Order: sequence, then structure tokens, then C-alpha cells
Amino acid sequence: MKMVPVPDQAFGNFFEGDCYVVLYRSQGSSNSMDVHYWIGNSSSQDEQGAAAILVTQLDEFLGGSPVQHREVQAAESSKFRSYFRNGLIYKKGGVDSGFRHVESNVYKILRLLHIKGRKHVTATEVEVSWSSFNSGDVFLLDMGKVIVQWNGPQSNRSEKLKAMLLAQDVRDRERGGRAQIGVVEGGDEEDSPELMKIMRAVLGQRSGKLKEAEPDDTPDRHQQTANIRLYNVSDESGKLVVQEVAMQPLTQDLLHSTDCYIVDQGGSSVLVWKGKEASIEERRSALGRAVGFIKAKNYSSSTNVEVMAEGGESAMFKHLFISWTEKGQTKGLGNVYTTGKIAKVEQVKFDVMELHARPELAAQQRMVDDASGQVQIWRIEDLELRELHPSSFGQFYGGDCYLVLYTYKRASKLQYILYMWQGRHATQDEITSCAYQAVAMDNKYSGVPVQVRVVMGKEPRHFLAIFKGKLIIFEGGTGRAGVTNPGPGARLFQVRGTHEMNTRATEVPARSSSLNTNDVFLLKTDHTIYLWYGKGCSGDEREMAKAVADVLSRQDKQVVMEGQEPAEFWVALGGKAPYACDKRLQKEETPHSPRLFECSNQTGRFRMTEVEDLTQEDLDQDDVMLLDTWEEIFLWIGRSANEYETKEACNSALEYLRTHPAGRDPDTPIISVKQGYEPLTFTGWFNAWDPQKWSSSYEEMKQNLGDVASISQITVVSDSLTHSTTLYCHYDITNTSLTFTFQMSHYVYIQCCNDVQKSLSLSSQDYLSDVDLENLLGCSRSGFQRLPRWRQNDLKKKAGLF
Repeated sequence: MKMVPVPDQAFGNFFEGDCYVVLYRSQGSSNSMDVHYWIGNSSSQDEQGAAAILVTQLDEFLGGSPVQHREVQAAESSKFRSYFRNGLIYKKGGVDSGFRHVESNVYKILRLLHIKGRKHVTATEVEVSWSSFNSGDVFLLDMGKVIVQWNGPQSNRSEKLKAMLLAQDVRDRERGGRAQIGVVEGGDEEDSPELMKIMRAVLGQRSGKLKEAEPDDTPDRHQQTANIRLYNVSDESGKLVVQEVAMQPLTQDLLHSTDCYIVDQGGSSVLVWKGKEASIEERRSALGRAVGFIKAKNYSSSTNVEVMAEGGESAMFKHLFISWTEKGQTKGLGNVYTTGKIAKVEQVKFDVMELHARPELAAQQRMVDDASGQVQIWRIEDLELRELHPSSFGQFYGGDCYLVLYTYKRASKLQYILYMWQGRHATQDEITSCAYQAVAMDNKYSGVPVQVRVVMGKEPRHFLAIFKGKLIIFEGGTGRAGVTNPGPGARLFQVRGTHEMNTRATEVPARSSSLNTNDVFLLKTDHTIYLWYGKGCSGDEREMAKAVADVLSRQDKQVVMEGQEPAEFWVALGGKAPYACDKRLQKEETPHSPRLFECSNQTGRFRMTEVEDLTQEDLDQDDVMLLDTWEEIFLWIGRSANEYETKEACNSALEYLRTHPAGRDPDTPIISVKQGYEPLTFTGWFNAWDPQKWSSSYEEMKQNLGDVASISQITVVSDSLTHSTTLYCHYDITNTSLTFTFQMSHYVYIQCCNDVQKSLSLSSQDYLSDVDLENLLGCSRSGFQRLPRWRQNDLKKKAGLF
């Protein structure tokens, strides 16, 4: 019932009869920690209880900062699985029956691993028999010095690649690189006769058809749920009392430092928040309370649990709230970005020259360049494209839809961004035609453009920067030639922005209640334009408003200070009325960390699986991935992504926003990115982006394994096979008695390069190091193997190895 360190080479191997504690420290600037306790399906209640207590003690030792997680075999969280990117291996038994034997360069193994999963791989030991195989999965037949990967006829490229990475990891980490790997394609077994001889020698002759493919598990806990509830937990009466506080959408002010809370994601996961002023006893019992809550709710015993302290909240927890403010978060005017993923906020001046040198800055600023590239704009007219003259650039009407093609250079190569701007009052036919024309233009440029859906009023930063502070959005009407827009009389525009890169003027209802003391407004009448300066606006905002007024009209301009308005001003607005006059700081940027999801509709309904600690390796070319940076949504479309998923990608993103627990804005910009054409605003969210990452395919990796014939030139002598043999070996080394028990199904014959045949029987001497064997037998391993069989047996008897 103690914690015993696991050797590095055994990381990722979990015995089903044991419990484990895993401590992970983030490599980012946040330096956050997570501690998980893993429960094997065959572990005892005592072990499970001990693991929970030890995790709590470890948490206290580390100052209460780690996020605690409860993990159950085969139902691990995506964060836990992300630590073992090559996969998890579930091993039969427990520490007493096998753990002490996990060491480098041990080859005497016979096991069959069933590989499951596309994004997060698990390998489960199953019976070494053809009856364990099926046509849809990948299996590894591990014989110590040789690993044969058998790919089911219906397995896909991603599954094959993940299995090969796992096999290579076993070879390199557990076998010291001294094992060889061969691959058999289950649908073309006749193409690998040598490897099939080995498989038949171990498994016997296969009879009958393979079992049908088993569907991959798609647990609902990966789904967003519309049933988020917040509970207050207390035990003042001596009993566990759980009281519901609120339903989604949740706000941060519901959490009080003196209490502990449970957030229930509809049974998919349970998150516990510990206030910093809660009692020691309450904080210590938080994990136990979460388990008790699961039992009280009759949820599955495999439900994931997270326990976190105030100030150390996980990204997933923060995403459940409408907004989240960090202690000491920077407020006020100016651009702010975060270094790392959470916590520290650093004030920086936006410098375009740094974008390419610091991709993370490009991502935080949402800018691929300084917006000085070439611009072309088309308006949808009669469901066709009509190109606009540059003189009208920057003027967008709410009754229209536009395509804006932005061209720039990166590393002397042309790059494209295609914005699809949708007016609030455009018809559904125009919106549909805009999307259709975007696809046609994307095809024209060979699929290179990054496509960005822009809803009126939700323009992203780079879009604003393109128009150099002269972007004007009219509420209604159209810019079509020959169409007379209704004359509303006075028109009122709200101007927001402090420089050319972030300014826009948006038409608002021409009435007094639309005014805001923090902004600048332009009131256009038949004879003049009033520049109304609110008391809370800045000098930069005033200067930008003057530039916009020059674009809006050549009429005379009249500056009006708040509180000094002439009567004509109020008459134009239909009379004086109350308006927003509370001074405020610039809207805060929420410190939400980016989140990556794999999108799938393979089960007939939209499903998303989160990928923790996102890296470029998580972008699989068979997938459509969704990257949520809160201010924008990226859809990354892999080169071999499912055609239907690709077509439905935008709908999937809209569904994601609609069902988000925090009540997200459905008009958040959605950006489609194709593999190989990622802009800096996308790649900057990933550390050390490698544009050549996908140059190595599964087929190339398979070829790099070498010639099948080089796998010790294995041949099988079928009539020399014995049935299941159990060997008990006892020997004494430096007065230390060690007993080994192992079981193998067959003897396999190997024909070596010098054409000398020897029987490789799995005997006790094979467990000895070269030095120990020479000390015991008086000759080297190679010299021993060259001796006749009778002489080998005689030496082993004398050494006590028989």
C-alpha cells in the first residue's frame, strides 16, 4: 500500500490488477501540475482506497496546486492519454506476478496485443489465439525479439500508423532497440509468407472466417452537454449535503472562496472546485466527496473526476463559464496577449516584424501579416459574382454578401485568405450562393486559400486591418448600382478603434439611446456630419473617427462634446433620451486556453473528442480538427479527411458553438484551414511547428522497417513444435535466489545467416546477462550456442540451471 517508483522504460504499461499514481508537470510557463490515480479493473478495494489517500497526501505536499484526477482503466481522460502518445498497454496480472520483470533487453515474451483507437491508442493483452482477431482492428504479436503487426482488412491508415508507432516504442524503450518489426496486411497475407509462417507456428492454422470488426468505443463523456449544473457541497450536519446552486450558463461569481463546489457535466465528468478559504478537512475530503457524489447520482463508476484548487483551474473548467477573470489580469487600453497558455499577462506593443519570428504572437494577435497585401472584393448579385472597384472598398451593406480575397507572401510563396462576409439582412439564397462561390474560388486556386466565415458585426482583427481604419458597415440597404437605398434621414455610426489596424464604424439606430459615453459617434444629416465625442473616449479614437467621417461624406464636419450638444443635434435624433453613461475600461480579453477537438459523425450524430496538450502530432490527415481559441474557431481539414465530414465541417463548428456550456456567441468567426496551407494565426498556437511534418507516410515508415527476410531469416519447422510448455527455473547469483516462471506455447526454429540451424528454446540461460552467463558456464554466449546440444545440457546441469 505504498507508492513505488515505476522505471522509465515501463511508462505506458499498466497492470490490470494494480493502481498507479501519475504526476505530470507542464513544460509551459504556467508550470501547472496534474496528479492522476489510475484504477485497474482487477485491483482491490484496499489498493483503490490507498491510491486515493496517497494522491491527497501528494497534493498537500505540493502545496495544493495540482489538479487531481481519478482515472479508470479503459475510460481514461484525454489528458491522461495525452501523456502516453504512443498508447497505453494493459497487462494481465499485478505487480507480484509480473511487474518486477519489466526491464530493458528482456526478450522472452509471448503476448498478443489488441490495438484500439484512432486518436488515443490502447493495447490490451488478449488470448494468444486466432479467435482473438477480428477484421477491423490491428494486432501485435510480440515474441520478444520479433514483433509482427497484423493489420485487419478493414483497419484504416491512422490505426495502422498508431500501431506501428506503438510497436516501435516497445522495441526502443522495452527492448533497447534490439527487436525487429514485420507487418502483415490482413487482406493480403499471401504477400508476407515468411511472417505468416511465424504467426501460424505460434497461433496454429487458422480455421474459419475472422470475426467482424468491433466498433471503437465512443463514450458520451467527450460530448458537450446541455445539462451543466453547479452544486454546493457541505457536511455541516455530519452528512454529505449537496445543494444545487445554478444551471448553465455559469458565471464565475457563483464560486465563493469559503466553499467547495461540484460541477456536474450531465454525468460525463465531475469537477470539484476547492475555495482557498475552505477548511482543511473540506479540502482533504474533496476527492472522496466527488466519488460519493457519483455513487449518489448512480453514475458509471468510470466517470472521470477532476479536483482543483482556487487559482489552479483547468482549461476545461474555465470553458464551462461565460467569462473567467484571472487574479491580476491586465485591463485597460492597448493590446494584450498571454505568454504560455494560462496565467502570466505581458504588455507588448504590436510589431509586425515579429510575426514570422514569433508565430505565437501572430496567433495571439490574430494577424498573419500587417494587412498590406493585395485585396479583391466581389459582391453577390443575382447569385453571381460582381467585382467591385477599389474606390468602394471598405463599405459593406447589411443587405449584401461579399467575397474578399486577400493575397500576401510568406517565404516568397503566395498565400490566400478568402473572407465570406454575410450581411445581417441578406437573403438565404445570397448566403448560400456566397458559400457556393467561395468553393468555386477555392478550387480556382487549387484549394490553397484559408476560408473565413464572417458574420456582420463580428469581423476578425485581420479583416479590420485590411481597410486601414476606413471600414464602414451600413445596417441595411445594398451597394448595387442602380438600386436606391431608402433615405432614413439622419444616420448614426458608432466608431470604435484606436489605430488603422482595429477601427470600424458600425451603423446603429439613429436615436439618443444608442449613444455611449465611452465612444465616438458620427451623426450624418442632410447638411452636416456631427462628430460626437463621449467623455470616456480617447484621443486616438477621435482621430480615427475624423478619418472615417471623411470617407462617409464630404459634408461640413462639426465637433460636438458630450454635454455641449446643440438643439439641432437632439432634434436629428428624435429628441434627447437616456443613454449608457457609465465609464468602463476596454473589454477584457478572456484568458481561455486553446482547445483542440477531433470531429466525427461516424456514429450518425455529431461527436467531438478533445485532444489535451495540443501538439502538431495530434493533427491527423484523416481527420477534421476543431481548434477553439475562444475569439475564433479554426477548422483544420486533413488531406485524407472523410468527404462528408469535410462538407459538414462548418455545420459542425456551428453545432459546437450552439451547444457550448458557456453560451458562446454563434457568430464567432469560423476559419477553414487545409493541411499544408496553415497561416501563422493557426500554427502559432502549436509549439515548434514543422511544415515538413507530414512528409513521412505510413507506407514510408513500413518500408523503413527493412526487408522482411532480414528478420533473422525466420523459418518454421512445423513438425518440431511442442505443445504448451511450462518451465520452472531456479538459480543462485551472488547468494541471491531468484525464481522465474514462464509459459510458452511453442518452440520456434531460426535459420541464421550462416545457414546453421539451432533450436531457440526459451530456457533459463536466456534470462542471464552476457557477463553472468560467462561466469556461470565458463564460456561466452556465442561460444555456448556453437556447442552441441548434449554439451550445452551438460554445462547447464553443472551450473544448476537445469
